[in-house]
Amino acid sequence: MNTFCQSLVEYKRRETIDVKIGDLLMGSNYPIRIQSMTTTDTMDTAGSVAQIKRMVDAGCELVRLTAPSINEARNLENIKKALLADGIHVPLVADIHFTPNAAEMAARLVEKVRINPGNYADKKKFEIFDYTDDDYEEELERIREKFVPLVKICKNYGTAMRIGTNHGSLSDRIMSRYGDTPMGMVESAMEFLRIANAENFHNIVLSMKSSNPQVMVQAYRLLVKTMNDNNMHYPLHLGVTEAGDGDDGRIKSALGIGALLEDGIGDTIRVSLTEDPEFEVPVAKMLAKRYENRNSHAEINPKIILNSGLPVINDRENGTWNPYAYAKRKTDETYNFGGHQVPRVIADLSKIQTLTPAQLSEIGHVFNETLDKWTMLDVGADYVFLGENKAPFMLPMGLQAIYDLKTWIELVDKQSAFPLINLNEIENNKIFSSSLNFISLDSNEMNLESLELIKTIKNAVLIVKASQTAKMPEFRNLFFFLEQNNFHQPIVIQSKYDSILEEAMLHTSTDVGSLLIDGFGDGIMISAENLPSKRLNDICFGILQAARVRISKTEYISCPSCGRTLFDLQETTAKIRKQTDHLKGIKIAIMGCIVNGPGEMADADYGYVGSGPGKITLYKGKELVKKGVNTEFAVNELINLIKENGDWTEISE
Repeated sequence: MNTFCQSLVEYKRRETIDVKIGDLLMGSNYPIRIQSMTTTDTMDTAGSVAQIKRMVDAGCELVRLTAPSINEARNLENIKKALLADGIHVPLVADIHFTPNAAEMAARLVEKVRINPGNYADKKKFEIFDYTDDDYEEELERIREKFVPLVKICKNYGTAMRIGTNHGSLSDRIMSRYGDTPMGMVESAMEFLRIANAENFHNIVLSMKSSNPQVMVQAYRLLVKTMNDNNMHYPLHLGVTEAGDGDDGRIKSALGIGALLEDGIGDTIRVSLTEDPEFEVPVAKMLAKRYENRNSHAEINPKIILNSGLPVINDRENGTWNPYAYAKRKTDETYNFGGHQVPRVIADLSKIQTLTPAQLSEIGHVFNETLDKWTMLDVGADYVFLGENKAPFMLPMGLQAIYDLKTWIELVDKQSAFPLINLNEIENNKIFSSSLNFISLDSNEMNLESLELIKTIKNAVLIVKASQTAKMPEFRNLFFFLEQNNFHQPIVIQSKYDSILEEAMLHTSTDVGSLLIDGFGDGIMISAENLPSKRLNDICFGILQAARVRISKTEYISCPSCGRTLFDLQETTAKIRKQTDHLKGIKIAIMGCIVNGPGEMADADYGYVGSGPGKITLYKGKELVKKGVNTEFAVNELINLIKENGDWTEISE
């Protein structure tokens, strides 16, 4: 198979070899394993053991600890002994970056070591060199000499290995040939994998992490395709690195991890939140649980002729889909949907019989009674669906209403008001809007006959809902059908959830976000009876931001902390967020140590990186601007740096 999954409309777990991590087996024959990473100093045996106990109690099956030097690597033995004395048999993973000697020590003591190809034996000065083929091969030979001793130790001791590529820490050599791309990430891992294979070592897991879910998903897909082309079938560790905290971290993680799980990719997951690790575990479990009985969903009949379950892969210019590079679905711009417009957010307030200004404030349109003035926030919904209930007052500028067709026809003032029409009403009515019509249908209703009927309505935007629990493949199936039949009208993705808050947020992020990062969807409309309107509205804008298709707020790329962290990440992130969360579109990276910065900052605009006890280094992009800044003054210095570069705006009253 020369692509990344077996089917785009049927759930099939990717088949892998088994990997043994102590007594834990990993691969497609086993459940998706849940893991996390300690935030304690690895030299703090008691503190590390106490935290690991909390992680295991939360459901963690695999625990990673940082080993930045040989001393921490040695102390892993003391931690392991203390855990075993308490009857805790969880496998431990040593996280290695720049220190091969620490990796070789740890491989003799714990069940698994993780290495980052860009840091382990490679050169990285964030400079672009012109490597000849001979230079390139010489570097590969140097890497082989440094890496093979670890491979042999792992093989002799039965230790598993994760080859974990990170988007922001690609070597100068890789960057020179492939650039900062998913292909560069894949090749970085494949070089190490080929060396391990040559030594007949196969107890390996791989990962392709990025703080950008779009890049992360593309890299994993490309890795699977590359391994398939080489008859390799290693398990995969999934994660969005530096996802952040709160809703943003959960949404971004669910979008990236969930998009891959939907296609059967992934054998172990770690949700990286800037929170204590025991709070990461329930999120990971909730994501994995959805796929325990995924095959039980009703069959999704392909609407197009598929080649081995997949459409022909080419590019959007030719009307087809490329899963390894982003391109927005080609659409005809209709009113303010499609074309070059950002995806729109439709708030569903149809269950509210009497609309009030207070309810509109929940969806980002705030009314000041004293000033008799409306203010639209950056997360203000574009449309509100009111169904059969008429708005009792004039809606604010920037918010337009959608009504059921019958109610819309009765309106005296139809300015900024548009009808929602079902398929039956198209045939039985002749009165429609001359500027914008919304057509509502279930994806199962879409066929060639209904498509021809829809084409009779001018200025149409489709609002499509899925009836399946497996919503994402059902929607994707529909988009392929529309592309094959040259239908280019905008599509709003509508989904409804009846689950608890966090589960609904994760599932929505997966179902809708997975489509958006592939360029499908010109708007979203999410309904959930158990969730307040404000939470739903925030989730919608959070998904659009995480998918990088509509930026409405500051983005924080903050690492989840570990034993290398040189300051309180949670406290610092909160402090920086408090003073900068009005800087729409700016990406700020908050990194605990040099391992995660500047490399792991990837595409951040500004970086705040721990460089020593009580010391911070500030970056503009990947350029070091100030080093040795006292933490007491570092946040103010970051703000000054943003101001100096013209990216600061004052908070409007």
